[in-house]
Amino acid sequence: MARIVIIVGHARTATFCEALGESYARGAKAGGHDVSLFVTSRMTFDPILHEGFERVQPLEPDLLAAHDAMMAADHLVLIFPLWLGTLPAILKGFLERVLQPDLVEFSKQGKFAKLLKGKSARVIITMGMPGFVYRWWFGAHALKMLKRNVLRFMGVAPIRSMIYGNVEGVGAEGRRRWLAKMEELGRRAA
Repeated sequence: MARIVIIVGHARTATFCEALGESYARGAKAGGHDVSLFVTSRMTFDPILHEGFERVQPLEPDLLAAHDAMMAADHLVLIFPLWLGTLPAILKGFLERVLQPDLVEFSKQGKFAKLLKGKSARVIITMGMPGFVYRWWFGAHALKMLKRNVLRFMGVAPIRSMIYGNVEGVGAEGRRRWLAKMEELGRRAA
């Protein structure tokens, strides 16, 4: 049994990203895993890290729950739409805030913290453009940044990823197949 934390980093509610997160959670629960689902659009928190890494900015209850779940997790799943070529601001703010309490002392000492060592992750990005265009023409920069500069830097390995492009163009049947795939991945905690 794995402890899985799913983070849907979207500014709106009732989105396809949220449906992907719910499908993964449903599959994980069916597989006997312990699952926590956090949807940033349904959480109450200030996404701005006002003090940087100079002093700890107290976490609101929603962020404290997410922080504790992430620290205890075996596997992290991050789901978000590609906005302006990167992650939505709400997700970046979430990550800055939820990881900040553990990073302040390391930051002051000039050290690098491997806070998430021993955890695996899956990153799922949705977008309007075809996925191959994002990967090959645009270089999948948001995905590379998140994997290298955040997750791997903090000790996460392995990190798997999926890009769901042309979300509107695949139609209802295509989206149903993707949701079924998410459920299967959840069952396997993959």
